[in-house]
Formats: sequence, C-alpha cells, structure tokens
Amino acid sequence: MFTELNSILNTTPDSITQGEFILISDRQSDASFLIHHFLSFYLRARCKVCFLGLVQSFNHYHAVSQRLGVSLLQAKEKGQLVFLEGLSESLSVLIPQESNTGSKAMDFLRDPAAGLKSLYEFIRSSLSSSDEAEEWGPPVLLVDDLSVLQSLGVSVGAVLDFSHYCRATVCSLLKGNVVMLTRCDVEEEEDDGDDEGSERLLKGLTHQCSLTLHVQGLPTGYCRDIHGQVEVCWRRKQDVGQHTPKKLFQYKVHDKGASFFAPGTSSAVL
Repeated sequence: MFTELNSILNTTPDSITQGEFILISDRQSDASFLIHHFLSFYLRARCKVCFLGLVQSFNHYHAVSQRLGVSLLQAKEKGQLVFLEGLSESLSVLIPQESNTGSKAMDFLRDPAAGLKSLYEFIRSSLSSSDEAEEWGPPVLLVDDLSVLQSLGVSVGAVLDFSHYCRATVCSLLKGNVVMLTRCDVEEEEDDGDDEGSERLLKGLTHQCSLTLHVQGLPTGYCRDIHGQVEVCWRRKQDVGQHTPKKLFQYKVHDKGASFFAPGTSSAVL
C-alpha cells in the first residue's frame, strides 16, 4: 500500500469511498504496481475482495503483497479474498481433465461468442454470499487485466457489457468498489478505425468509471530516478470544487512501495 498515493486520492483504509469504479490503464509503461497497491489497500480496509488474476499466478501476487505487508494466503484462508487464477482455470477449460474440479468462470473459452455471463456469475456469487464466519466491509472487485479477455477472443462490446454489469452489481447494488486494469497498444494510439482495438475498450471504460489512473512513460525517455508518470483524473466529483479534475504525478517504484511527486519536485521514499 502506497500511503502517498492515498494522500493524493484523499482516502485511507479507515475511510474508503464506496461506489467507485477505478480504471487503471497504461501505455509504454507497466501499471501493475497500482493493482498491488489497491489489493493491499482494500485487504487492510477489511473489505471482501474478489480478485480476477488473469495475468499472473497466485504465488506472484502473494509474493508482491508480502513485501507490502499483506498475506494473500491468510486472506484466502479467512474467506476475505476470493482469487481466480485465470492461467490455470483457462488451462483446465482448454485441456480438460477427468478430475477437474475448477470453477466454470472461464467457460466462455469454449465459445467466446456466448459472452462473459459465467465470469460475471462467479463474481456476483463470490461477493454476494451472506454465509460468512466473519463480517467484512464493502465488497471489492479487482481485475488484472481486462484487455486479456480480448486476447482470448472476446469482443470489445462483450467486455464493456461485462464491466457495466460488474459496476451495476458491485458499485450500485452492493455499495462496493471496482478496480480494473487495461493496457493500450502503442501501435493503436493513432488508429481510431479499429472497432475491436484496445483504444475503443479504453474509451468505453473511461465513460463508465469515476476515477482514472493512466500510467505512461516519460515524454523525455528513460530516466534512472523516475520510472514514469501517472495522470489522475476524477471523472465524477462527489463535491464540486473538492478535487482538481486532473493532476499529473511522476513516480518511482521500490521493492516495498513507491514514490509519487509533482514534476520538478524531489521524491519521498515510502
């Protein structure tokens, strides 16, 4: 968890804003450090978390979270964290085994045209369950990363429908939060004619979200002391005048955190 980022977003684990759809995106950079931040942040806030890890294994996320002071293994054992490992689940669908006891969340791989209803139902049932030994805070859905679904043959329209239903269920019905990461292909930046490209997905998600965090490389190129910049944009302000609509910060990622600072200022290691 990056405390300086919490200050920028005006939030803490003790006072989270409910009903938010936070969109993380990147271009020519890697925004996955923000997924790790929000995962540790919401677990510290005692939220019930459903995490769709479509890119890395559970062991990878667990190792990074341990450096941030959070144990995903303990969170799973307590029932606070529901983790879907997309890599292994996809393999079980594509190469079925007789002893397969996995979920049906990735069944769309058999027929991408059928849409993402099975994946949505997995999320809804994971976060709506009332049979809990412990009482958790607001539910949270994290997705890393949504653009992987495109690579698996799902249309942009189906992905946007999926995110819309997730937002309606988690943010509006359950009064929780959604955090999704999507990646932009550099070669598509100037190509607005591709109806199935990452740019169309980004634009559609941007219209749905309440907060965007866009990570990109420095316009001046590589720098040893600065890894890139983050553009923070509040799409729907709770209180007029409370936030500046858009702010730009530079960042540097460390083993156990990250620094965020305005361009032209010195960084503070967290």
